[in-house]
Amino acid sequence: MCGIAGVIDVGGGPVVAADVAPMADALQLRGPDDEGIFCDGVAALGHRRLSIIDLEGGHQPMADEAGHAVVVFNGEIYNFVSLRERLVGLGHRFRTRSDTEVIVRGYLAWGEAVVEALDGMFAFALWDARARRLMLARDRFGKKPLYYAHAGGRFAFASTVTALMRHPATPRRIDPEALARYLALEYVPGPGSILDGVRKVEAGSALVLDGIDGGGRVRTRRYFRLSVGPRAGQAGPRTIEEGARLVREHLVEATRRRLVADVPVGVFLSGGIDSSSVVAAAIAAGARRVRTFSIGFDEPSFDESDHARAVARHFGTDHVEEQCSVEQLLEIVPQLGEILDEPMADGSIIPTTMLSRLARRHVKVALGGDGGDELFAGYPTYVAHRLVAPLEPLVATGLTGPLVAAAQRAAARLPVSQANLSFDFKVKRLLDGLAWPRAVRNAVWLGAFRPDELAPLLGRPVDATSLLLPVAAAYDEARGPTHLERVLEQDVRFYLGHLVLTKVDRASMSSSLEVRAPFLDTALAELVAAMPLDWKLSRLTGKAILRRAVRPWLPGRVLDRPKKGFGMPIGAWLRGPLRALAHDLLVGRDGLASTGLVDRALLERLVDEHERGRVDHRKRLWALLVLELWRRHHRPSTA
Repeated sequence: MCGIAGVIDVGGGPVVAADVAPMADALQLRGPDDEGIFCDGVAALGHRRLSIIDLEGGHQPMADEAGHAVVVFNGEIYNFVSLRERLVGLGHRFRTRSDTEVIVRGYLAWGEAVVEALDGMFAFALWDARARRLMLARDRFGKKPLYYAHAGGRFAFASTVTALMRHPATPRRIDPEALARYLALEYVPGPGSILDGVRKVEAGSALVLDGIDGGGRVRTRRYFRLSVGPRAGQAGPRTIEEGARLVREHLVEATRRRLVADVPVGVFLSGGIDSSSVVAAAIAAGARRVRTFSIGFDEPSFDESDHARAVARHFGTDHVEEQCSVEQLLEIVPQLGEILDEPMADGSIIPTTMLSRLARRHVKVALGGDGGDELFAGYPTYVAHRLVAPLEPLVATGLTGPLVAAAQRAAARLPVSQANLSFDFKVKRLLDGLAWPRAVRNAVWLGAFRPDELAPLLGRPVDATSLLLPVAAAYDEARGPTHLERVLEQDVRFYLGHLVLTKVDRASMSSSLEVRAPFLDTALAELVAAMPLDWKLSRLTGKAILRRAVRPWLPGRVLDRPKKGFGMPIGAWLRGPLRALAHDLLVGRDGLASTGLVDRALLERLVDEHERGRVDHRKRLWALLVLELWRRHHRPSTA
């Protein structure tokens, strides 16, 4: 992994190294091994490198001999060997063994279409010196981040908001609409960001800036979108057995390509089906020594270390495990403002950060199971959609409103449990989303605040339709023939892209660790996406075809145990060891309640109800806590 940054003067004025150096310095953890800056009159590109392939010859910025195309690149190109062979056949001569060079040569051969030839995880910026044109691009699923701002006569970009804010022209004001969306969804959906005027290059998209000297013109295009559901005219596997065999073969090939590195590689192992499948695929791909990493917790309903240990024994891996105390985990919480360059309220960033720190002491690259739940319908919410489907005609007419309200009153009397995925938590979340249109119901189930709760919290009108427009639009644009297939496509684009992958990237990069995701291999993802829904969600069992595919590899205790998730006892912490910090951050003298962003009385009520055990506000309070940690670290304008 690496970090990239750059500045273009769209008025034709000079840009010097000092304009981009502070931004590159802010990316030091993403690239501790090397650094470089390129300047070309109106343009400057900066790079920080985490050396993985061609340790000696992969210095960046990288250009062709004539200096026509210059690139800074963050990520890995998994098909770089085959692309290199194609480009050599076209007459190109390579000077390095680095995958970065195929971007430079590919652009010279194919222009902007190079991005469609790349298969990997990446974010890159390419300066075309002849055309005075900048191209930015991100990989198909958004594994690697890329932000930009066009203000003050300058166009600036960087891997993180933190680095981008080192440039004086970057806007620093919190976007009120983005704030509301964050509190509803637990992340800020693209192309916007938490800062007004700072935007994301979206997953599977390319941006081109030209018209230099005339203020700059920006155009974007989406070159990839995963379509979930059978495709007309496209032949797929005829039986589920054939489909399972293809999944197994594709997973082995995807893992084999992700084991390529000039540094040690390991695997995150939770003991669940996704990570265990990656371990099995690594062995099937020919890995001679598989290193696995897991962490354990004191809270039994969250701990999976015994399952990870059993899988490690089954495969004979070189297993490293660390039992984490509550005190160790809580030490990470005050650091989240620095780790997260945008607010993101997934509490599993704490164990993911801890796991990354453990792995980084032994390896530079780790494989993970990200994407398995979204591709194979593994989340409990997908089962919930199927359970409430018979009520859909009533929901559409609004007749469920009184029934849901009565059920919510009854559910409020259930004893509050802080256990992972407890019964009362699932019942209350189910009822919270039931009255909402099915295009946004999944987002309501997964989010922190319901849209109708935000107006009193923020002290201003909040239009629920506008608030959830991005996720609703993704549902409407989805091509799947069924509701659940549309939800799966929606989740790949938003929940996976903006929350899961963001969490893994920020947590791992804070330890200078690269994490690769075999399940998000393009060929594997497209194969699974086109399969019938019932092969994935069989009645009320998710990941049916994945279980069938890996049954020859994994023991029954892994295949048949229920999903637990990689969470933390946030609710209990907020009533115990996190109570003092939460009070200070939320309702203390200089806390969130004093900023004018939220209503103090309402926030004090949420804190009090949770501490007394009357209502489980864990998701709401955690989202607000992370927001305040981010605000204190980045000091944005709230006016």
